[in-house]
Amino acid sequence: MAVSSPQGRFAAGAARLDGRVLVDVEAHGKHLFYRWAGGNGSGDDTLHVHLGLIGAFRSFCGPAPPPTAGTRLALHGGQVTVYLAGPLACELTDPDEEARLRARLGPDPLRRDADPTVAYAALQRRRIPIGAALLDQAVVAGVGNVFRAEALFVCGIDPARPANSLDRAAFDALWATLVAMLRKGVRQGRIATVGRDGRYVYQRAGEPCRRCGALVVGHTVAGRTLFSCPTCQRGT
Repeated sequence: MAVSSPQGRFAAGAARLDGRVLVDVEAHGKHLFYRWAGGNGSGDDTLHVHLGLIGAFRSFCGPAPPPTAGTRLALHGGQVTVYLAGPLACELTDPDEEARLRARLGPDPLRRDADPTVAYAALQRRRIPIGAALLDQAVVAGVGNVFRAEALFVCGIDPARPANSLDRAAFDALWATLVAMLRKGVRQGRIATVGRDGRYVYQRAGEPCRRCGALVVGHTVAGRTLFSCPTCQRGT
């Protein structure tokens, strides 16, 4: 791969990766780990990327336009060019640093090796609302604002319910729903949880619930607007 940093903020890291072979990319929640071969004894270098709220990739097959001034990372191999702009993290990490980072993350529902029992145990230690706990990456890695709202709706769980009040059956249903929704999102390349392009409650405040007709409400939970149906997710 030809690796560069048009913006300049990752110039030193890009220079260490330039000309090396990209052999694997692994995801754990919202964190991406790019594995590289070769490099004068620095083969342990891993590129760690976290998009955050505004980071984005642009990919091109064949000729690519010039990168924008804000492009942190540019990758080119064969006929493919990838630009990365606005990430929360774009850095080289060694195995020990990566291990410490991943130790702080909960299980990722998209990973085949995820252990839901670990996530359930983490919820049992928290009295905060389940709507807040689902955004805690130490509980479940990779769940964002859309999926927490949609999964809680499908399972009929009040977002204000204390996280440690969920019994194992309710948690297992919630976990299975998250797995199914996340995998569907990967297959389709977009977040659509009902129909082709629709969602049950997310960003539908003031609109009728697709199940009961009550008006969907929006309220702030863990610093983000959470959407729910006051009837289908009635508190206990």
